[in-house]
Amino acid sequence: MRKISVLLGPLAVLFLLLVPLARADAHGFSSVVYADVTAPSAGHVRVDLELEYDLMLYSVADAQDDDALVKAGQPAWDAADFDGMAKAVEDHEDSVLAYVDDRFGVAVDGTACRPTPVEDYRVDMRDVPYLHVVLDYACPETARAHEIHSTLFPDDEGYVTGTKTIVTYDLDFVDGSAALDSSQTSFSTDQSTAERFWEFFKLGVEHLLTGIDHLLFLLALIAGSRRLREIVLAATTFTLAHSVTLMLAAFGVVAVSPSVVEPIIALSIAVVAAWHLWRLATQGEHALDLDVSSDSHFALDRAGWIRLAVVFCFGLVHGLGFAGALGIQQAWSWSLLWSLVVFNLGIEAVQLSLIVLLFPMFALLRRKAPTADLVVTGAIAATVTVFGLVWFVQRLAAG
Repeated sequence: MRKISVLLGPLAVLFLLLVPLARADAHGFSSVVYADVTAPSAGHVRVDLELEYDLMLYSVADAQDDDALVKAGQPAWDAADFDGMAKAVEDHEDSVLAYVDDRFGVAVDGTACRPTPVEDYRVDMRDVPYLHVVLDYACPETARAHEIHSTLFPDDEGYVTGTKTIVTYDLDFVDGSAALDSSQTSFSTDQSTAERFWEFFKLGVEHLLTGIDHLLFLLALIAGSRRLREIVLAATTFTLAHSVTLMLAAFGVVAVSPSVVEPIIALSIAVVAAWHLWRLATQGEHALDLDVSSDSHFALDRAGWIRLAVVFCFGLVHGLGFAGALGIQQAWSWSLLWSLVVFNLGIEAVQLSLIVLLFPMFALLRRKAPTADLVVTGAIAATVTVFGLVWFVQRLAAG
């Protein structure tokens, strides 16, 4: 009991100190734009743009000095009146199209193609209501490659940061996917396969590096691992699990609301970190002992296997979070499959780099100063537990 009290004291202090710092939106991109690009006939490029409705209202109103758009669209958004939302856009079509034309376009050899709206506006539900703006771009019939650029919802508008435009295209006898952001605002359909895949590799790297919740989950795994093989198996298990649900969700096989996924991701962080705290409280200096007296595969004891099972289950949920952030939902294609594989490789590259960087430090500390190692890993686990619990409560309240 005394050991538990010693651990709960610092945990309570950390909770009070970190609550104001923790953010409920610590995962993923702040907004994602979707663009489906096809060529219905020679000289025409059809773009189905999907824009987060509420964000679109305020961005367009500010950029085009059209406050009436907000007054017309916000009540419909509040009432989940999709027809009313579309009607507000139709009544303020000039402002919406001017905003889109300033920040999204199709070009050939540096010359912009001319856009024309070709379908009625409609609003569908993704995680939140999204507006469809369908445009037909008139381009030269002899064009052998098209450039697509997007700077929609930039950081300097002050509403969101790090907007991604996910483009899926079947154009110029090529089908594929591309990810545009402030660091890369355009791409060409004649880009090589290697260039296209490099974009998704970077997207995977950036997603994990900017997703503090996933980073803390990994940190909790590293701090609580007793041997190198244990963290390698845990990381591999996590990768396999999130790969399964990432692909199933991206292809529309499974769909779970972010209001469910995000709190569970936060809870998974707290549980994995608290697991190490529990072992410290109950086993003290033997918390990092590994029982290999059995003939268990991979030389894991019962606690190790239970931990892997927990990691696998939570990895499935994290995969849904990755899919929600990536935002690709389309029919099966080999191009999309390989894009997702490369996205996963980017995530895995960050995970392995952190393991290579951090685990040897813990191993050295464990060998040279076992007591100090228990204190350090315990403090890390306590901090991560606090963040996970705070995010869990905040995300439940926000959902």
